[in-house]
Amino acid sequence: MKICVVGPSKRFFSGITVHTIFLANALAKQNEVSVILLRNLLPRFLYPGKKHVGRDDYLVEFATNANIYEGMDWNSPLSWFRAYRFLKQHSPDAIIMLWWTSSVAHMQLFLAWANRFKLKAVLILEMHETIDPLEERILPIRLYAKLAGRLLMRMADAFTAHSTSAKDQIARIYGVNKDRIFVKPFGLYEGYKRDYHKDLARKELGVEEQFVILNFGSIRKYKGIPYLVKAFSALPEFVANNSRLLIAGEDWGDDDELHKLIESSPYRHKITLNAYFIPDEMVPVYFSAADVVVLPYSDIFASAGSAVAQIAMAYGKPIITSNFDTMRECLQEYDGVYFTPIGDFIAIGEEIAKLYQRANSGGAIFYNPPHDTWAKIARQYEEIVNQALTQL
Repeated sequence: MKICVVGPSKRFFSGITVHTIFLANALAKQNEVSVILLRNLLPRFLYPGKKHVGRDDYLVEFATNANIYEGMDWNSPLSWFRAYRFLKQHSPDAIIMLWWTSSVAHMQLFLAWANRFKLKAVLILEMHETIDPLEERILPIRLYAKLAGRLLMRMADAFTAHSTSAKDQIARIYGVNKDRIFVKPFGLYEGYKRDYHKDLARKELGVEEQFVILNFGSIRKYKGIPYLVKAFSALPEFVANNSRLLIAGEDWGDDDELHKLIESSPYRHKITLNAYFIPDEMVPVYFSAADVVVLPYSDIFASAGSAVAQIAMAYGKPIITSNFDTMRECLQEYDGVYFTPIGDFIAIGEEIAKLYQRANSGGAIFYNPPHDTWAKIARQYEEIVNQALTQL
């Protein structure tokens, strides 16, 4: 069948960009795929990650048989009409549109209206957030996000969510019938897997300790990173002194507690904070160097799942994360995940100490990642489209 995927371009690069690429590539193996990329998402000065806008040195690329339109700009109606002409030219049976922020809602609404009145393809919204955490904190934006979301969702034929709890949130917040929401898990981010020797990776990062604890990804309040710092600060001295806590990712500036906790930690000299955008070529270095990846999410915005967890699984690393229903569901096929109560830094520290002891005694802490995840997702989408087509 003919399928068009709508998502962000590499210009405002994020985990959603990577997801767009992997999804389009998986679908392109058995279908005729076109892609409409949202290029400029909002005024650059408003974007917390503005320093890396426009980079193009990334490890992941679209399949050569995918037809790409790049791209739609938030302030250029001309680019929207060009996107419509591209859509009309490829005449898809289905459009899969990624929803993660209301900043692009006006562009998505334009495409949805054009589809409803002209093309009449099946429209599927893949929900990566109910409302973005940053938007949720600002009342006018929160109201706009809900309004724009409701308008867009009225024009959708089906929805996909990454977990049952996310499905419940979507139904509750936007009034969507649950029968139209299909649970589709995250796919493994195997495109970031590279053969990289652990010792070489640690040398490149300047790490000499025998045990490395990694937190990776943008530094945002809902990520709960202060709980990890508290856990590390409470570790037994012999564990902490032989360990390195690596926190790596762009700081979005909404977590004031983190820097204070690091400075006051008794093991401050064992904590490395690289609070800047990590280029793609360094992703294999960080994950090859790590013994464990800790993702201590602090609130329900973790309901969309975790792209970082997908990279960690690709590397077979143990993962310590918060006991959200969503995280349990998204990681259910992986044996190397350890769940802790939300916000319980003592429990996080205990799991870190156990893994340290296992590594120190020569025990294996590698786990086999799930297989063929994107092929399964592509088949799910094909089934959803076929089901929707029979109902039109």
